[in-house]
Amino acid sequence: MKQISGNKLLVKALKEEGVEYIFGYPGACTIDISDELYKQDDITVILPRHEQALVHAADAYARTTGKVGVCLVTSGPGATNLVTGLATANYDSVPLVCFTGQVARHLIGNDAFQEVDIVGITRSITKYGVTVRNREDLGRIIKEAFYIARTGRPGPVLIDLPKDVMAELGSPEYPKNVNIRGYKPNISVHIGQLKRALKTLAKAKKPLFLAGGGINISRANDVFLEVVEKTGVPVVTTVMGRGAIPTNHPLFIGNLGMHGAYAANMAVSNCDVLFSIGTRFNDRITGKLHEFAPNAQIIHIDIDTASISRNIHVDIPIVADAREALTKASEYVENYTSQKWLNEISGWKQEHPLAMRPNDRLSPVDIINEINQQFEEAIIVTDVGQHQMLVSQYAQITPGKQLIMSGGLGTMGYGFPGGVGAKIGNPDKPVIVISGDGGMQMNIQEFATAVLEELPLILCVFNNEYLGMVRQWQKLFYGKRYSMTNLRSGALSRRTNGEEYPEYTPDFVKLAESYGAKGIRVFNKTEVAAAFEEAKKNTKVPTLIEFVIDPEEMVYPMIKPGGTLEDLIMDC
Repeated sequence: MKQISGNKLLVKALKEEGVEYIFGYPGACTIDISDELYKQDDITVILPRHEQALVHAADAYARTTGKVGVCLVTSGPGATNLVTGLATANYDSVPLVCFTGQVARHLIGNDAFQEVDIVGITRSITKYGVTVRNREDLGRIIKEAFYIARTGRPGPVLIDLPKDVMAELGSPEYPKNVNIRGYKPNISVHIGQLKRALKTLAKAKKPLFLAGGGINISRANDVFLEVVEKTGVPVVTTVMGRGAIPTNHPLFIGNLGMHGAYAANMAVSNCDVLFSIGTRFNDRITGKLHEFAPNAQIIHIDIDTASISRNIHVDIPIVADAREALTKASEYVENYTSQKWLNEISGWKQEHPLAMRPNDRLSPVDIINEINQQFEEAIIVTDVGQHQMLVSQYAQITPGKQLIMSGGLGTMGYGFPGGVGAKIGNPDKPVIVISGDGGMQMNIQEFATAVLEELPLILCVFNNEYLGMVRQWQKLFYGKRYSMTNLRSGALSRRTNGEEYPEYTPDFVKLAESYGAKGIRVFNKTEVAAAFEEAKKNTKVPTLIEFVIDPEEMVYPMIKPGGTLEDLIMDC
């Protein structure tokens, strides 16, 4: 049997795993891998303009397709530039396999040029990380990496590839099976526990489903909707769980948490059984832990044993894949509708409906409503900030739509490269990126990638000239001292003697045009519909629409710092 190099085996392995796209950036320690990729036609290489953008693009590709995202970067700074993206994927349970170049084995530990211990650096933010020390282990390690990334609670895996190992000749065989001692992810559901949970649900007078991101990750939306409609039990979602059932469904109340709907937060505070699926109960949804769902027995389905009872003590734990558990639950559930409970929730909705204060100026909700009207099918990718929370409140996520964002880590700069990855994975679906003027500038170099790959993204920049979410806190809790949040201020961080701030920079329209993209600027409500219609005509290049909005726009409701779900600031 003819021996082949580790570089050739890696490319063979990627083909065996069905990889169609690899998001890569070259360097000295991976140049031989790049050469092998050049010699084949089955895997398309996407070349973003920064490694952080590269990993975000792979992440969004994975979220929107259900496939494993694959990255390739060189050693040293190439590898360290992955860190933010690995943490983003880790918190949001996204399957990635990231290959990093490494210096030759005899140089490791000698502070060689572009040498870092990337496995050590990323140990706490990857599901698994390993440096390949022996050529004969390469095939097995790659096979295990893909299996670990996509099974159980999905997550990022990092494989560090020393240059001399990859140059060595060895067996051309790529394993067919995986057998990892100590890693046996559970997907089947314990029927006894599930029946106990459903019996508890049946006895409830005020039952409530809490749907987390795990439902979207496991593609369990259809079976969850079936369970909801059979039971008649109302639903709240986390931000990451939005779309678990259609947001226009009569049993959907709204998002829970820091910027959740009043009715959703009140429902959690007053329910007597909280049936939660695929959520970690992080601080953004719970408020004060000891006052979260104080009257409820809590049932928790999650694929990750470590997530159960870590933050909130649960009464009935069920370790299982969300889709498996809900499919089985659908066989047993009956109608548990409580009209009195539904009427109480309806009263909260009427008391404090989710709405922004009327404004003659262009409002974010005007833009989101237009997206709701014009796009029956779309992938919406947000960056992080006020716009993200507003989209999670007002965007209608129905079966033809998907909403993705950095939820657990809150990574500014995710939006644009996320849109690139989403569009590459879904070429026939509209992809809309919604970003603030701050987040957009964090990876704005990806215009080059989007233009060269002919990706007709629609990029919406909500320009309020501030880092809006931090400014909102400064307005409410820091006496309007807008420290470090005014993006026009430059050296004039504190204006004195009536000095005028400089003009806003950059000019987003001119910047888009300089890359070969299209640019549109919108000032008024009446211009919004036409801007989207114009953007849809551009089928080969991205279109940036800059929406000039009022800096005073705020995201409400909002839980006070250190407050409970009932301590909501509704407006001010």
